[in-house]
Amino acid sequence: MRRYFFLVFFLSLVWLVSGCATKKLAPISDEDNPAHHYLRGMELIDKGNVNEADSRFQRALKLEPDYPPALAGRALAAAYRTKAESDAEHKSVELKRALDMLDDAKDEAKGDSQEFIAEVTGIRVYTRAKPKDWIEEAEDCYEDSMDLDEVNVAELPYYRSKSAAPYFMGIAYFADYQFRKSEEMLSKVMSAPPGRWHEPAEILFRRVHKIVRASSGYTLTNVAKRIAVKDQVSRADVAALLVDEIHLDRFLAGRIKAPEKKDPNAFVPADVRGNLFKNEILIVTKWGLRGLEPMYDKSSRAYLFYPDKPITRKQLAFVLEDILIKITGDESLASKFYGQSNSPYPDVPPTSSYYNAVTNSVTRGLMGPDLSGAFRPDDNTDGAELLQSVMRLRNVMNIH
Repeated sequence: MRRYFFLVFFLSLVWLVSGCATKKLAPISDEDNPAHHYLRGMELIDKGNVNEADSRFQRALKLEPDYPPALAGRALAAAYRTKAESDAEHKSVELKRALDMLDDAKDEAKGDSQEFIAEVTGIRVYTRAKPKDWIEEAEDCYEDSMDLDEVNVAELPYYRSKSAAPYFMGIAYFADYQFRKSEEMLSKVMSAPPGRWHEPAEILFRRVHKIVRASSGYTLTNVAKRIAVKDQVSRADVAALLVDEIHLDRFLAGRIKAPEKKDPNAFVPADVRGNLFKNEILIVTKWGLRGLEPMYDKSSRAYLFYPDKPITRKQLAFVLEDILIKITGDESLASKFYGQSNSPYPDVPPTSSYYNAVTNSVTRGLMGPDLSGAFRPDDNTDGAELLQSVMRLRNVMNIH
């Protein structure tokens, strides 16, 4: 009887443990495997399809519970949702989920390759979610990833090489406005044998290098730093940088006649009254800078500034040319290059309305074409380009 009791107890215990354990699902095809779903999930993250990516990671975890790369992927997806969440309580929940799953990925990692995946994804999680002391946490992940000596690149289906670590750390420093450190990290990627991260590192390096060169000898304001890292800048950003970095109002006031003062309410476009850069926008509109004028909106029957509208490179050229004319007093600049039969830019014909502005900006070193010689007039201006143009303009202004 006693032996029977222990047998029943043992079988019950086995049944209980096996019942509580997470069961693996059987794959339904050759591609229905954890590594494939993890890779597809990371590719979907890159495309911005966060929820679909998270579904892929969850499928991987059903096929192999506690699969470390998928846990890291889910942590990254949660970090993306954290940044997008406006509600403070929901944001806190997503952040906790992201950090918990990142810890799980590190704990469950088997071997250096899976640990590398978890650590590099950790850099991205902290960069995206930005919790307290996030840059220090990202640095810890970077150091831990580089200390791993037995990483097998064949076991890195998404990252593919150890260059992923300095690349994403370069992005982290860029997001934290530590531009020189970002430049150093990206240089490490570019000096390594060419691989997956070489091209994106080179693209970001060029942006960072512009910021480092433009700010050499200057201390950037917080506003300038935030604008410098933008993929595209708005009309309000341009106004803010012109006023904050070159003190446009004070400089022009000593050189040209100030516009006549009228009822201030008549000169406040309705769409800038609640804007963070309202004062800077009003200074720019006061001086009537070409390229940043209020525009008539038929639906509202009013002149609006469109502060959030991205500014193209040709529009920025108009702004820079107008400031050049105002600070030099040389009105001939407005038509100096018209009448030329050949253009040095394959995408800017000499007959275009913006050819003169583009050429003035390029010959004064305020803007430049790319390596092919193209000016890309209709491309949106990014923050690094804007900062470089404004800082070079500051040098021109100092000469005058």
